[in-house]
Amino acid sequence: MPVLRVLPVFLLLVVGAGLAIGYITAPGAWYAALEKPSFNPPNWVFAPVWTGLYVLIAIAGARTWLRARTDTAMRLWWLQLILNFAWSPAFFALHQMALALLIILLLAAAIVAFIALSWRTDRASALMFIPYAAWVFFAALLNGAILSLN
Repeated sequence: MPVLRVLPVFLLLVVGAGLAIGYITAPGAWYAALEKPSFNPPNWVFAPVWTGLYVLIAIAGARTWLRARTDTAMRLWWLQLILNFAWSPAFFALHQMALALLIILLLAAAIVAFIALSWRTDRASALMFIPYAAWVFFAALLNGAILSLN
């Protein structure tokens, strides 16, 4: 199966870089001191959720790469990855909650565009992005609530 040849590269890129960025920009004292909404999950929830989502993002990326590496769907896949990796430094390292909110809203738009564009040509990749979209919309709500409380 051709996807198995490129999947390790995508897993290393997405999961590896995602976990590295999460480690480098781990929430610290600044985040702990912020007011949080009642629906804020415990900190331990984020790493397993993101790890699972990163695996799905990598699989969808590998599939899209094999199907249409120069197509708009692949460009959207790269765009969402850049925006995804930009959010943690903006929020946790720079403490720019409004910038982080803008980034996550652009991320949500890129994810929805990827789903819409991939729906007819690669339904499996589109479906893999649905839990990602749901989590990012929740994270955007959380980001907005933390911004408004602080």
